[in-house]
Amino acid sequence: MFGGPLSPSAETNLVLKIDLHTHILPRTWPDLRRRYGYGGFVHLEHHGPGCARMLIDGRLFREIDAPCWDPERRLVDCRRDKVKMQVLSTVPVMFSYWARPEHTHDLARLLNDHLADVVARHPDRFVALGTLPMQAPDLAILELERCVRELGFPGVQIGTHVNGRNLDHPDLFPIFQAAERLGAAVFVHPWDMLGRERMARYFLPWLVGMPAETSLAICSVIFGGVLDRLPQLRLCFAHGGGAFPGTFGRIEAGYRARPDLCGADHCHAPGTYLGRFYVDSLVHDAEALRRIVGLFGAERVALGSDYPFPLGEAQPGKLIASLPDLPAPVKRRLLAGTAQEFLGLKKKRPAAK
Repeated sequence: MFGGPLSPSAETNLVLKIDLHTHILPRTWPDLRRRYGYGGFVHLEHHGPGCARMLIDGRLFREIDAPCWDPERRLVDCRRDKVKMQVLSTVPVMFSYWARPEHTHDLARLLNDHLADVVARHPDRFVALGTLPMQAPDLAILELERCVRELGFPGVQIGTHVNGRNLDHPDLFPIFQAAERLGAAVFVHPWDMLGRERMARYFLPWLVGMPAETSLAICSVIFGGVLDRLPQLRLCFAHGGGAFPGTFGRIEAGYRARPDLCGADHCHAPGTYLGRFYVDSLVHDAEALRRIVGLFGAERVALGSDYPFPLGEAQPGKLIASLPDLPAPVKRRLLAGTAQEFLGLKKKRPAAK
């Protein structure tokens, strides 16, 4: 199933707080260079108690610690932060869309089976979003169907682009069609950021590239007509929609000034789509949170922390709770209600086959 019931449990100290944006890895996985015969994949090297390095062809990508792979440690943090449920997804560097399709598919199955195992051991505390071999639509749809029908996932996580193909690319449309047909939620996370060659210093890919990537993805599904053609598709964009909320006025004005360019694929004005997709709450700033709630509505903003990474929200939901001008029903919606709706947790959930 998609996860256990969300009614109050024996742990009465936990409020209903659902963290839509968290990442997890297996503690170990096979040597992918040896498995597939070429490099570029992530290797995990444990070098001390609760410490590990993510390496790509021997080069350090990121240091991580136990919460990134240990569900029991995550549960300790959930109790501390009063998080009732975490939504688990892989770390985006694992997408591996650049690899041979059959190898990305094999890796996706490995990662998704791990997610399913974690959820099965703690069904009332975790729910999972699978990963797909997006560069091969037929295989992606096959794995999407497995995620929903066999593993019981409510949806998947995908990247903001697929090897330079934006989300309006015709090759990707069948995957979104399948997601709509299956009722699968799609969480869009930035990865492989544009302009990286100009952002070698100062952590700029994460500070500038990620917000730009997410705004580009949103504009692509709007201007490309994806939302018009698939009205029941549920999309959520990470990091509060990235740069989109801050530049929405310019985007709207651009459509008015040059409808021949912005509306080339027969979309409507960007403002008409503001209630058609979701964003998470990870914006790090009170005024930015007010902005996205005002722009999208509380019914389209869900708590997301980017746990367990340092650029996330250290105490999930703290920013939401800190705003005195948000009424209690709005806070409850942001902390749990929107995520429940996006994931379909409020609906009757079919048993996994």
